[in-house]
Amino acid sequence: MNKVIIAPSILSSDFANLESEINRLEIAGADWVHIDVMDGHFVPNLTIGAPVVKAIRRVCNIPLDVHLMIDNPEKYINDFALSGADIITFHYEAAKGKSLELINQIKTLGKKAGISIKPKTQVNEIKDLLPYADLLLVMTVEPGFGGQKFMDECALKIKEIKNLAPENLIIEVDGGINKETAKICTDYGANALVAGNYIFKSENISSAVESLRQK
Repeated sequence: MNKVIIAPSILSSDFANLESEINRLEIAGADWVHIDVMDGHFVPNLTIGAPVVKAIRRVCNIPLDVHLMIDNPEKYINDFALSGADIITFHYEAAKGKSLELINQIKTLGKKAGISIKPKTQVNEIKDLLPYADLLLVMTVEPGFGGQKFMDECALKIKEIKNLAPENLIIEVDGGINKETAKICTDYGANALVAGNYIFKSENISSAVESLRQK
């Protein structure tokens, strides 16, 4: 995979004009739309659910990258798959030892399966799952809120994952991504980047998207 996938997070978008915001992303050349799903339990924030994903699917022509920051993800995977998610990522910490079962559940529904790890989770804990997942999402902030500062020590996990992972694994990074931190991540081996404020608060979204691909 030579091209870095850019997945803007709509958590930073104008929710009152979500269709036009998604249209702006498509015109700007975004590859995926990243959708942060939070339940107020696994993380201290509430965002959107499957009905909103279904509405987004109707107006979006690029893949929907759905990040489940929720407890008991197995209860909701089917709902998000039916709502039009293309990639469904759950948190290793929320799976409570059932990560492989959840990966199989997602793949059975015809979707790409992702695992996400919080800053304190070490690569050694999930290394045996890497051959089964389509995507590994490294959080470089504590999940729950946008606009946080990039944690350099978390980015070091990318290099470790790259050395262990199958060649086709998508290594995605989320948290504090901008032009400078994007280069840190891609130099370590990341090939997908999630960015919220950096893109939506920029004067030119197209330039912001493209700047994240610079190596």
